[in-house]
Formats: sequence, C-alpha cells, structure tokens
Amino acid sequence: MNLGSPDSPEVKDVKRYLHEFLMDEKVIDVPFLVRIFLVKGIIAPSRAANSAAAYRSIWTKKGSPLIEFTKQLQQEVQKEFDEPVEIAMRYGKPSPQDAYENLLQKISDLQEVILLPLYPHYAMSSYETAAEYMKEVHQKGNYNFKLTTIKPYYNNVDYITALAESIKPYLQHDFDKILFSYHGIPERHIRKSDITKSHCLTSSDCCEVDSPAHDYCYRHQVRVTTKLVTQQLNIQVDKYEISFQSRLNDKWLKPFTDIRLEEMPKEGIKKLLVICPAFVSDCLETLEEIAERGKESFLQAGGEKYTMIPCLNIHPLWVQAITKWIKEYEGGNYKMILP
Repeated sequence: MNLGSPDSPEVKDVKRYLHEFLMDEKVIDVPFLVRIFLVKGIIAPSRAANSAAAYRSIWTKKGSPLIEFTKQLQQEVQKEFDEPVEIAMRYGKPSPQDAYENLLQKISDLQEVILLPLYPHYAMSSYETAAEYMKEVHQKGNYNFKLTTIKPYYNNVDYITALAESIKPYLQHDFDKILFSYHGIPERHIRKSDITKSHCLTSSDCCEVDSPAHDYCYRHQVRVTTKLVTQQLNIQVDKYEISFQSRLNDKWLKPFTDIRLEEMPKEGIKKLLVICPAFVSDCLETLEEIAERGKESFLQAGGEKYTMIPCLNIHPLWVQAITKWIKEYEGGNYKMILP
C-alpha cells in the first residue's frame, strides 16, 4: 500500500486528489468543519494549479511515477510467490476495496491478506492512516478473511542493508556531505502520537532516551534509520545530516531541507548527495521537490555538484527483504507483524 496519486496532472484531477488527501483527519488534524473550510475553501483552490504543474514536470508516458514504481514492485514480489500480489493506495486508485476484490476474484476462499504499508517509519499522517484505512475498509466490507499488517521497518536489518547498498555506489565519488531528507510532519503530530504524553519533544535529547513512545515517534525512528545506515556504510558523523522537507509552516520538524540547501554552500558544502529514506518509491516529493527544485536552490546558492540518490523502488535487496518477511511469517516467525 502506497500513498497514491492524481489520475492525471490536470488541475481538476489534482484538486480532487488534494481534497481526498487533505480531508484525512490524520493529515490535517483539526475539527471537521474547520478542515472543510481550510481544504475546500483555501488550500486546494490555491495549490491545485501549482501542484498540477509540479506533477506535469515528472509525469511519464505510463503515468504517475509513484503508481508505476509501485506496480513494478508488485511485479517483482509476485515473481517470488504463487499467491497473488495486489496494490492499494491510501488516496486515489486503486483503492483498498479494489485490492480486496481483485484478491477475492483470484482466490474465492481467501483466508488472509498481508498488508505491507510502503512507509518505513511510523507517523499518523502516513503509516497510521494507511494501516487504519485498510482495516476500516476491511471491517465495513464484512470480509471473512483475516487482515495482517507488517509493522514499521525503520530499524530492520534487511531494510537497512537494502538502503545502505542503494547508497554505496554514490559514495565512490567525492562529496562533502550526504543529506538525509525525510518528509516533514507537524511537531504536534509527534506529541499526539506520544503514548506516554510526557516524553516526545520535552527535551533536546528525548529521541536518545529510551521510552515506549519511540514505537510511535517518527522523529526518533528517522534518526535510528540514519544512524544504522551511516554506521553500516562507515560514514563519519561530520559527513551527513538530517533535514525535513515538504513543510507547510514553521511549526513542523526542523531543520528544514529547503533552508539547509540554501545555507550549505555558504558553509563550504559544495558537493552534495541527497537521499529521501521516508519514501521507498520515487514520487512528486523526491523527483520534483528534491531532484528539480532542491537542485536549483543548491546550485543557485553556490553549490557545485548535486546528486539525488533514487529511492529503493525495485532494488533487488528491497524485493528480497519484502519476500523474506512474508516467508518468515508463513513459517511462523511473527517478528515483522504488527501486534
């Protein structure tokens, strides 16, 4: 299950997609009437045209890159299983219902569906809303089969190894720094997801102090991913940093990617590698925001070389990781299953 995409880069389709996406209460977590006013009255009308232009800049002959990469991943994983593999999107098509019905057409006595959210880290506006929506559609449809969900895999050795190996070839060339740019979220989402209600964002080192809150803390989890990958690749601490992209305002997680890209050349960082590990499939936020606009900002600020490392997409080790998790579960190992 991935995020989803407009049906086309036309303004009307982008506006429809924005309505569905932004009306999700786990994305814009304000009262329903306020959300309607913000989304339908202000955000969607004002952003649709610009968003459509951004989508047009990355759209391919086959359509949305995110949809296409997800289909390719489906096809690669399918090669490893006799059981059918389907895809669903949190917003847009194919819907969870589409996926369930397609599976039932192939297996009439379907007993269990394993859901893999294509989000390595837990956040209420990504992993949580995807998993909960899939569950909601399952319950409303009164389906007889069981729904089992793969848990966030931000620290799983197979995911970390796949991510590290996808980065390794780019380290063979001279670079000043590698920037791990994660999708940003509002700081209030971090606090709302804190099951202790007393840990997250209460101190500068909260992510380093053990807490049950870390199972649901996006900020902690992206730091763990970065630490494990850089350790595996032997990247020194002064050669990498973390930032957060796609912000809507200044109350989101910091530091901001767009600001850092403008600042880095002034600090002597002229050759930059950028990777976006919050995404496993290249999409608008990686191909347009980072690879196009991010590069332009960095070079205009005095940077000399800018390289975006692609997402995992269909990297062989990523396909192997997914296959391994499912086959281990089939064999009775529940370590990757959400409790």
